[in-house]
Order: sequence, then C-alpha cells, then structure tokens
Amino acid sequence: MTSKTPLRPLWAGLLLLLALPTLAADGGGGAATWKEQVARISEGADTGARGLAITRRLDALNVPWREEAFEQKEKQGRNLLADLGGKEGAPLLLIGAHYDRVAVGHGATDNASGSAAVLELAARLKARPLTNHRVQIAFWDLEEAGLLGSHAYVTTPNREKPALYVNFDVFGWGDTLWMMSPQADTPLIGALRKASETRKIGFQPGEHYPPTDHLAFLKEEWPAVSFSLVGGTEIDPILAVFAGKTPATPPKVMQVIHSPRDTVAELDDGRVGDALDVIEQGLRDWDAAAH
Repeated sequence: MTSKTPLRPLWAGLLLLLALPTLAADGGGGAATWKEQVARISEGADTGARGLAITRRLDALNVPWREEAFEQKEKQGRNLLADLGGKEGAPLLLIGAHYDRVAVGHGATDNASGSAAVLELAARLKARPLTNHRVQIAFWDLEEAGLLGSHAYVTTPNREKPALYVNFDVFGWGDTLWMMSPQADTPLIGALRKASETRKIGFQPGEHYPPTDHLAFLKEEWPAVSFSLVGGTEIDPILAVFAGKTPATPPKVMQVIHSPRDTVAELDDGRVGDALDVIEQGLRDWDAAAH
C-alpha cells in the first residue's frame, strides 16, 4: 500500500535468499507454498533481490518472463511481466501486485504477501488454464513512490487493454477477503460470494479501499479490482486511517506496514489457502461465463 514514507536505496547480499529451500514447480501448494514464497521475497534487502526471488519461482514453474524498464517522475524502475498462455485471440486477464517495499521493515505484509498470492495463482492457472481468457501476471516496481510502475504500464502506447486487472496488496492474515470493486454487484462478485460461503470465509466487496495499483488502471478507465486478506474488524478502522481519522483501536495492518514489524513473524496463513481457493474459483466461474 502507498504511503508518504520516503524511499532510500537498500543493498545487501543474497545469501539468505539463496539458502532458502527450492519450492515445488507444480500446480501450487496452497498456504504453505505461499508462506515460503513470502519468506523468499521478504529476505531481499532491495528491489533487485526481491525480483530475483520472484523470477526464480517463475523459472521453476517454466513460465517465461521479461523485464520492462521505465522512468517516471525522475525515478527508474523495472516491472516484471510473465505470460501464462491461453487461447489465441482470447481477451486478457491480468493479475498483479507490487513487489517493492519501503525502507523500514522487510515488506513481508506490504507486499511480499500479495506477490506470493499472485505466484500461487499463476501456478494453479498454468496447471489448469482458463477456457476463455489468456492470462498474464505482473509485478510492479515503485508502487510505494506513487504507483509509478503500474502507471508506466497502462500509459505505454499500444498496450493491450485487459478484460480485467486483478490486484493484490496486503494479503497476510485474517478471516475476511476484502475486495475493491467500483461496482456493487457483478458476475465476479456473485461468484466470489458463492465460493466464500462454501469456504466459510468472510467476503467484503466495496468501492472504498486503500490506494494501490488498481487506481492506475481505473484512472485510464480500464476495469480493475483489488484484494486484501485482513481481519474483518480491521476494515472500518483502516478506512478511517486513510480518511485522516484516528480509530479507537489501531488496526493491525496500520501497526505493521511501513514499520520494523513488517516481517514474516506477523503473518498468519490460517485462511490464506481458503482465500486463494475462493479467488481461483471466482475467476474460473467469471471466465466460464464469458463464452
């Protein structure tokens, strides 16, 4: 999530990153694989190391990827893009998350958690592709500097407009799948609600949501939604903070992100697998309805 925290370059070795065990190159391993991948990404002390953790996972999945360098507001960054394939000529589903972090903490919740969720969905959608959409995934740089990576992407001339962009930011614990959607009732929301009832996990869609990369797409009038996994009781206090108010009890999210507490120790993967199952099923139902 975006804040006004200033950034500064961080450079460190990759020994801890390289020492972590190799992840399975199959159709995804649920919450356990997600948590391992969060650890890999958050061990990276700079954006380059975090990107290396992501691309090593893509290589293990045999997913081709590429870098797109950009310059925005006198800052240079690189987005990572990968193609999962699909029926030629089919509309595009784009799934993404930012992989940069602020200078303090390890950026585990914000946003290695979201990047790992994208990688987990990528494994599943590669193993069992959608029927009516091609799928690409993206990892945005410089979100914390003002959504610069996603803005660079959507403003690139002749860029293909996706049928939908699905964003992930702060996906680290809790009992509620929080969804930003400009529309109150869509086929995707209906499918997600049904899947969440089956999985017995909270689901709260709505247009009020913290600022993150979905906004770059909506600004260009490209369809976009965003997901977080948090405690249901945190949502109203989070919105209060972003509205400039002081809630009686500070939500955990606002105590963790952009602070030294943002490490893997704060994560709780108890409902991550269920949340990913809900999103996968919702996207499959949405895809099936698009024939």
